[in-house]
Amino acid sequence: MSVNTRRGRILRNTGFYAAAFAAAAFVATPILFALLGGFKDNKQLRENSLGLPSPWNWQNYADVVVDTTFWRQLGNSVFIALATTFIVVAAAAAVAYVFARFQFRGREGLFTLFAAGMMFPFAVAVLPLFIILRTFEMLNSPFGVILPQAAFGLPLTIIILRSFFRQIPGEVEEAATIDGAGPWRFFLQILLPMSRPVLATVSVLALVGSWNSYLLPLVVFNKPTWQTLPLGVTQFQGEYSSDTAKVLAYVMLAMLPALIFYAFAERQLISGLTSGGTKG
Repeated sequence: MSVNTRRGRILRNTGFYAAAFAAAAFVATPILFALLGGFKDNKQLRENSLGLPSPWNWQNYADVVVDTTFWRQLGNSVFIALATTFIVVAAAAAVAYVFARFQFRGREGLFTLFAAGMMFPFAVAVLPLFIILRTFEMLNSPFGVILPQAAFGLPLTIIILRSFFRQIPGEVEEAATIDGAGPWRFFLQILLPMSRPVLATVSVLALVGSWNSYLLPLVVFNKPTWQTLPLGVTQFQGEYSSDTAKVLAYVMLAMLPALIFYAFAERQLISGLTSGGTKG
């Protein structure tokens, strides 16, 4: 290897790591600021906003932890996110299987119709969706959020799963047929277990998307009974607008479950995103 080639590789690697470090710093800085800000009081935030707390003030986090409203909103967010994720993944897997492994007239046109749903912004559908939910008496009900979220999550999930299902070798399905497995037995007992990485990927995407949803719960929930954490953050910020440190503690604790889940699911997410390119 020549000196110029080695030098060029070093420069490329240095540039890559510098860009990765800059991106990581850009993402981590506001999280670190919120985390440390929750351990300060308002005077420290004004005088030493970027430094370490001195002294460390644990009361802000303690006040949020003992707040029953926070735990109710956390439970609401967990239930809605898990229910949305289950419906999205189960329905999209069945639909993607049909699009990937069955031949029928109008298949590509129908798939294009599903894919077009990705270009339909949710904000445009707020008013008609509100009228529909009111007609079916689903306002202030968790299913008034779960079902629309699942519907808007289907297009991307179907596209990802269909692409993966199409790469499963036909010989696998032929062998299952010879062994007496019908189409849906093949789907449930063979295809889905083989698709665990991509199923984990779409599950992470659906769960995090539901967890961060703000506009739909804001439209559906007029009463505090089923309010989720994103709504709770806004409500808490309005209630403690003069206590920035306590608001930062609330925001950090509201982010924590999603961060923990993503940290544990990150390997499955990356594996699912890359498996389509190496399969088959």
